[in-house]
Amino acid sequence: MDATPSRFRKIKQVMWYVLFLNLAVAVAKIIYGMYTNVLSMQSDGYHSLFDGISNVIGLIGIQIASKPPDDEHPYGHRKFETMAAIFIAFILGVVAFEIIRSAIERFGDGASPEVTMFSFFIMLGTMGVNYAVTTYEKKKGTELQSEVLLADAAHTKSDIYVSISVLLGLAAIDAGYPFVDPLVSVLVAVVILRAGVEIIFSSASILCDHASLDSAQIADVVCRVEGVQGCHNIRTRGPRGSVYVDLHVEVDPEMPTYKSHTVAHIVQYRIKESFEGIHEVLVHIEPSESSQKYK
Repeated sequence: MDATPSRFRKIKQVMWYVLFLNLAVAVAKIIYGMYTNVLSMQSDGYHSLFDGISNVIGLIGIQIASKPPDDEHPYGHRKFETMAAIFIAFILGVVAFEIIRSAIERFGDGASPEVTMFSFFIMLGTMGVNYAVTTYEKKKGTELQSEVLLADAAHTKSDIYVSISVLLGLAAIDAGYPFVDPLVSVLVAVVILRAGVEIIFSSASILCDHASLDSAQIADVVCRVEGVQGCHNIRTRGPRGSVYVDLHVEVDPEMPTYKSHTVAHIVQYRIKESFEGIHEVLVHIEPSESSQKYK
């Protein structure tokens, strides 16, 4: 899908929906976690709260990324979306270390949390919301080819596993093992850190212009175009939905200029037809060395 204003508008709409749901889930967990003194529930609540903050960052990143190309940014502002994803990962790291600090303090003060049936209801309800958010956001992220939505969907999916661990912790506390509460909090922190690291690696590959497509597959498509005698120096970069391709295409040295331009246009069309998310294809036409050898 091309980087059109419609695409960015749809991404922002999804982010607003997810932001509202994340804040609702966070408030429920934090307030009742503080009321019952259950650290693991509070930690999970702060996790959801920072999910909401990451949504705000994502919205800002999308707003900047939606700007059209200009003289200073001829390739557009799409990478700001990727940078927003990295900033989200940084926030996750801060949250994880804060949770670990709180868990260490809990080991020291020996406070006893209180578990009620309503605690289980809150956790099960928020898990249902997280599952709905993950499914919706992943679907839209794939449809709109947005790394921010896909990164946030993967993060929200980890929330479900975190909530399961909190539920098990609540059961252990109710059974008379309060020391499990800070242990579960540490587990929550580890899951959050893992999600952050995955986002960083995924986003860094885009910022470092990691190859977006398989060069061999592109060469196979190009060499089947009539008039093409070879291709090389195939380079690709960019996130899904906004991939830039440039390559050198060899043609007969005696081919007229107008015909070589026609070949170049066909190559561009075939590449865009064969691969999703191609934003631009730059074709360099040059005489075939193999043809020259036999002249």
